[in-house]
Amino acid sequence: MTWFKGLFSKKHADEQTDTPFQDNATAQDDGFNRFNRQAGAGPKHSLPTFQGTASDQLREGHRGPLDQVRFRLRDAFTPSRPITRPQMFAGRTHILRSLIRAIEEQHLHVVIYGERGIGKTSLLNILADLAQNAKYLVRYVSCSEGAEFENTFRAILRDIPLLYHRDYTPTSDEAEQGKTLEDLAGSETLTVARATDILARLSNTRVVIILDEFDRALNPAFRASIAELIKSLSDRSIRVQLVIGGVAASLTELIDRIPSIRRNIYGMQIPNMSDEEIANLIQNGQSVSGLEFGPDVMRFITSLSCGSPYLASLISQYAGIIAVDRESKLVTRADVVQAIRQSLDEIRSRLQPTLHYRIDQAYVDGLGPMLGLLACTALNAGGTLQPSTVKELAATEGWQDGFLDNLDKKYNLVSKIPGDPTDSYQFSDEGSPTYLWLRYADHEICRKESGKNT
Repeated sequence: MTWFKGLFSKKHADEQTDTPFQDNATAQDDGFNRFNRQAGAGPKHSLPTFQGTASDQLREGHRGPLDQVRFRLRDAFTPSRPITRPQMFAGRTHILRSLIRAIEEQHLHVVIYGERGIGKTSLLNILADLAQNAKYLVRYVSCSEGAEFENTFRAILRDIPLLYHRDYTPTSDEAEQGKTLEDLAGSETLTVARATDILARLSNTRVVIILDEFDRALNPAFRASIAELIKSLSDRSIRVQLVIGGVAASLTELIDRIPSIRRNIYGMQIPNMSDEEIANLIQNGQSVSGLEFGPDVMRFITSLSCGSPYLASLISQYAGIIAVDRESKLVTRADVVQAIRQSLDEIRSRLQPTLHYRIDQAYVDGLGPMLGLLACTALNAGGTLQPSTVKELAATEGWQDGFLDNLDKKYNLVSKIPGDPTDSYQFSDEGSPTYLWLRYADHEICRKESGKNT
């Protein structure tokens, strides 16, 4: 433990050995002022500072035009966060229209599914906002691995005021005391049948229950209970509809007991965004941030995004930061090239070391370009490598037969999708297609762009 003692006993070279006594307030102020100095001012080793406060205000010394642009960038492009504001929602109007029609006109329960990063949670956020504007009671749940029916639905019932129960008026003692539907559940176990009976007494409102991240709920009993609840709510025409979202390649992968509830569900696989929708996403960010993405730069980012809103937002955010770093509001193709490399570094850090090793081995064996093109194909097709598309690509690139089987057995990078009637493949790790495509783009596309600028 001598190293531990030494770590805290050593003094920095620029630190005085005899430090005069300071009270806490003086010490805090002194520390704040020291760390608040602008870059380039003060001591040689001054540290970078936060530009804004926790209340989302720019701090003194960071209020120039470009500081404001940089500060707004965090809300202009949000690759790590879903969209919550309708004005930032790009495209997907036809999908929203279909979901609203299914809920409002057909009284169906809704299941949306697709690849991670395709925009499912953003879509659910905007749907919730639109439903609330129509006076629906909306309850949102992000499912966890250990989700259980009783805990989940007790929390939902706790959020529904008793005044919406047909047996209680708004002026009843129970309603005025702020009681909720959960008070009717009592202390006994909340079963699907009991929850259904309570919800059946709803009046003068409609409830939308959103269960997001449903793929994370691994408890078979919870999944079975949700399927049973869907059937019970539908059979009794109860004024409650479930909207379920999760990562999956098919409806049956996400929801159990599909045959018994198929007629009660509206299922939709969320597709990739069109080029026009990606351009709309960039334009939204442009308007909020104050940056300028020219038509050529927009086309470049769109071509690199493979229809993924996550990739489009990630590349645009980094490109914007790079432009501001060089003191410009105009984002150039060169900025996008650097953004690809920074995006690649970010995604690389999230991959498992064993996956890195397998990918590097494939690259050593000369399979890098193949992996990049296959990754782009998968990103454009909801994560799947469909035989017809792969066959066409193989013919164009001159790949030998059995290359997918080789990538499966030798490198464990792809695998057949269980139960798929077309014998389609998918990448073994859901994060690898994005990484492999960016690695290919950096080497094959961005380096050519760099050559143009030299």
